Amino acid sequence: MIEMIIINGAVMGGVISILATGFSLVFGVAKILNLAYTAFYMVASFLLYIMIIMYKLPLSLSFVTSIIITAILAMASYKICLDRIKEHESAVLIITVALTILFQEILILFFSAINRTIPPLVGGSSEILGVAILNQQIFCVVVSIGIIAIIWLFLSKTKMGNAIMAVAEDREVANLMGINVSRMCMITVGISGVLAGLAAVVVAPLQMIQPYMWMYPLVSVLCAVILGGLGNIKGGIVGAYILGFTEACVVFLFPKFSFLRGAVSLSIMLIILLIRPEGLFGIIFEEERL
Repeated sequence: MIEMIIINGAVMGGVISILATGFSLVFGVAKILNLAYTAFYMVASFLLYIMIIMYKLPLSLSFVTSIIITAILAMASYKICLDRIKEHESAVLIITVALTILFQEILILFFSAINRTIPPLVGGSSEILGVAILNQQIFCVVVSIGIIAIIWLFLSKTKMGNAIMAVAEDREVANLMGINVSRMCMITVGISGVLAGLAAVVVAPLQMIQPYMWMYPLVSVLCAVILGGLGNIKGGIVGAYILGFTEACVVFLFPKFSFLRGAVSLSIMLIILLIRPEGLFGIIFEEERL
């Protein structure tokens, strides 16, 4: 049914757009292709499990705490591991992959590789156009749109947001203008950590939590940002929703082959890289590239 494709596409596109925004921010400002980014999303999901299931903390407190810890972990990882080597792209790629595997193995050590679940923030379901939809799915769609709107207003309407935009546009000119480039990079990494935590809050209750859950989101995020234009926030958001609805169509039309949706993302990414490496929206959004 078309309604299910729309809902599932909006949910997947919303989550991917949140992660793609954080990924693009770090790439645009800190000039780092952070392959460990979705590992923070995984860590945030496990933090939710620890606080909600193991320690029985209130949902609201667990969500806020997991987001804060994820942001701190993202900034600490950047400061300790990436800040001094960010000019060396190969080293950055190696370190970020190593960080991802480190987080994964630590989680396997303490939690094993079994699937776990957490309760939704918004329980129950609602009927829309004759289709029963989980309220958590509706919450996911609404919150993801709200988050993207808030981030865009922050970047375009606030002094700090303008400083971040200036650093993304030209680091040397921003430095000459008196902007603390290192501080803006650290703030941007912190914001990306918050976004990873928020993505976990809205989608973790809808899926299984396990130590390999970083893989598929990483493929989806890379596909979205490459589809829209690497480092381009607007393009990445559009790419995320294109990818979300494409995957929803594949899952709906070929349910027996739904496990191949990751292959669909990789195929799209490969085609875009071969045909239009700058992304589909590289020219449309070129003047506002971030």
